[in-house]
Amino acid sequence: MSKQFADLGISKPILNALSDLNIVTPTEIQQKTIPLLLANTTDFVGLAKTGTGKTAAFGLPILQLIDTNSTLVQAVILAPTRELGQQIFKNLESFATFLPEVSIAATCGGIPIKPQIERLASPTHIVVATPGRLIDLIQRKAINLKETKFLVLDEADEMVSILKESLDEIVAELPKEHKTFLFSATMPGTIKQLVQNYLSKNVVQVSANMETVGNQGIDHEYIVVDPIEKLDVLMHFLNSKEGERGIIFCKTKAAVNKLAKNLAINRFSSGALHGSLSQGIRDRIMEQFREGHINILVATDLAARGIDVKEISYVVNYHLPDAYEAYVHRSGRTARAGAKGLSLTVLQPEEVGEIADFEKELGIKFTEFKKPSSLSIEENNTLLWAKQIFKTKPNHEVDAELKTKIKTVFHHLTKEELIEKLLANYLLQNKNEPAEKPVKRQKMK
Repeated sequence: MSKQFADLGISKPILNALSDLNIVTPTEIQQKTIPLLLANTTDFVGLAKTGTGKTAAFGLPILQLIDTNSTLVQAVILAPTRELGQQIFKNLESFATFLPEVSIAATCGGIPIKPQIERLASPTHIVVATPGRLIDLIQRKAINLKETKFLVLDEADEMVSILKESLDEIVAELPKEHKTFLFSATMPGTIKQLVQNYLSKNVVQVSANMETVGNQGIDHEYIVVDPIEKLDVLMHFLNSKEGERGIIFCKTKAAVNKLAKNLAINRFSSGALHGSLSQGIRDRIMEQFREGHINILVATDLAARGIDVKEISYVVNYHLPDAYEAYVHRSGRTARAGAKGLSLTVLQPEEVGEIADFEKELGIKFTEFKKPSSLSIEENNTLLWAKQIFKTKPNHEVDAELKTKIKTVFHHLTKEELIEKLLANYLLQNKNEPAEKPVKRQKMK
């Protein structure tokens, strides 16, 4: 019989919160981690893929270990991005529903620092922060870490370069006897070096769910296309997933902007997310995605961390990621909370050989996704053209006399006849285009 949270030593108020959240059975990383952290005897390294419940693995024990008689910061949790930081903060708030005396604050970059400084002037037990913003607060003497017992480095493999520069300054503010808990989806050499430099020699390391990417619910598939047909094939796939939510990952900000523009022209419900956008815009796009106002998020790997949105049915790797761990975090956005999901990678012919390397390194199996026929793609593009026309708003600036003349040209046609002629005109235009050029879709103003 599998263990329950009560068996791991979790207290009654937290158990009540978990029950309300419908979190019943601990994941493998939670079962292995929670008793060790509650014992509070040594530093800790936890390895587990994304989507396996690492936040609860460290968050529940820390909430339980907080001494509410003190008003100072007792735990600092570092995250690589503001998005992940906010997600951790929201999760901790949910877990602490019946612990009103525990005070939690989020102090992440990308938003004004003054309200955060004012917040930290009040009693605060747990701080969730990005490294850069924490350093800023330390330098401004706006945060007191002299009683901090726990330092958590979450998704450490995503902030190695930042940590190498800032950890000395952060650790210098902590009491000597503090405990460090490091969590990561991968264990590159740079992380091993951090462990050697900053964690005790008696550090305990556990691994969980490392045999698959995140969970068993993801179907890993790939499709092989020529560059000239890549966009058309993607839009064919997206039309087949109409009404479902998904994320499309690109390598660069420029690629995100270009693809998002193409999807907008073709009236897909989508938004772009990358690091050059202001924090306000990023927050607005994420809120629209979470609320279901847009169905497709086009993003750089920035968005692979901190998006814990349920019911993401698919992820598309529009460009093959450079690193294996990037694929882990991208694909982990789907199949959350026990659901099923698809991770589809779009490849050019010369990239097909790399799939075997991803399979070997990550211990997963890819299957080939059948490419649609040329006829099916043409039909899909024609439907997109029709949707463009349907969704185009009337231009009220057109001269009334010109409108009358246009209406006179068409006045004797029935609706069906007009549609037949529009369709024939569209097909004739595309038929006359040079074969080596991608199909141009008519832009409606």
